This record gives sequence, C-alpha cells and structure tokens, in this order.
Amino acid sequence: MDDEQQIDLHLIAEVQKGNKQAFDTLVLKYQYRVFKLVARYISDPSEVLDVTQETFIKAYKALDHFRGDSSFYTWLYRIAVNTAKNNLIARGRRIPESVLEISEIEQFLSKANVKEYSTPECTIMYDEMEHMLFEIIDDLPSDLRTAIMLRELEGLTYEEISEVMGCPVGTVRSRIFRAREAIDKKIEPLLQRRSGEE
Repeated sequence: MDDEQQIDLHLIAEVQKGNKQAFDTLVLKYQYRVFKLVARYISDPSEVLDVTQETFIKAYKALDHFRGDSSFYTWLYRIAVNTAKNNLIARGRRIPESVLEISEIEQFLSKANVKEYSTPECTIMYDEMEHMLFEIIDDLPSDLRTAIMLRELEGLTYEEISEVMGCPVGTVRSRIFRAREAIDKKIEPLLQRRSGEE
C-alpha cells in the first residue's frame, strides 16, 4: 500500500468517526478527477457538476461500508461511472461507447514513438494517427476497450482494474495485452510510412 492510499484510509477512518472535514479533504483531492471522468459521459457542464456532486453524496452515504478492499479512488470511480450512466438512462440518452478525450490520446501517441515536428507533413501524419487511434479503440471489444482505458487513461493498477471489472488480475493483463497488440498492429503501417518518408 502506497502513502496516498494510507492517507486516504486515515481520512476515511476520520469520516467514519464523524469528522466531516476529513471528507471535505477527500472531495478536494478527487473532485477534479471525478469531474473529468463524468465529463467523458456527459457533455453539459452544469450536468457534469450535478453528477459529480451526486457522486460524492453517494460516496459519503456509503462510506460506512467501505472496507479498504480496493483503493478509495477505485471505489469512487465505480460510483461515478454508475451515477453518470444512470443519469444518461434517466434522461433517455445513449451511453457512449467510447469516452476518450483528444488530449489524453497523446499518451498512446507518445508510446508509439511519434515525434512532433513542425513540418506540415508531420502535422498531417500526427492528426491522421490520432484519428486512427480513436477508430481503433472504438472498434475494440468492450472488455478490451475498458481495460486499456482504465490502465492508460485513468492510471489504475492491474489490481484496481480487476476490482472495477470484476475479473481476475490475469484476465486484466491479458485484455490489456490484446488491446495494445491490436493498437500496435493497426498503427504499424503508419509508422512505417513515416519512417519511409523521412
């Protein structure tokens, strides 16, 4: 268990004793991450704020049942996603298949050893790869897509992803491996084209 998790557990213990200020500290620590997560599902900023607030209210009410089997953020993540999805269903909206943000896709691009150059050709190549990555991830089976998003975009550990997805760690590793393999396989032609044009 790392220092962050120990701090969270201490704060949670304080909340469970009736210290509401300790929960305020948890809200301050995680509100931006929860807001960003909810914003991937809901586009209206005022609704995002409402759902973020609702997530923390639900977390506060359920905190007595938190036993530390997973990290606090993994637990909070599940509440946020379920609250966002319930909000969409209640309003008769479709739950998006992919909730990636353009800024975050750059993490994949950097891992594919893409260098940024100022030439128009390289800019076009970069944009093309970015667009292709969106399509590749959209086309992944939902279990692979969820696993790779939780790992690469949310930064969750394999153990935390196992908790969120309700499957063994070995299955998580396999899904992430298969997702990366699919991404690499589709993106390799573009990388070869780039190296051939340099």
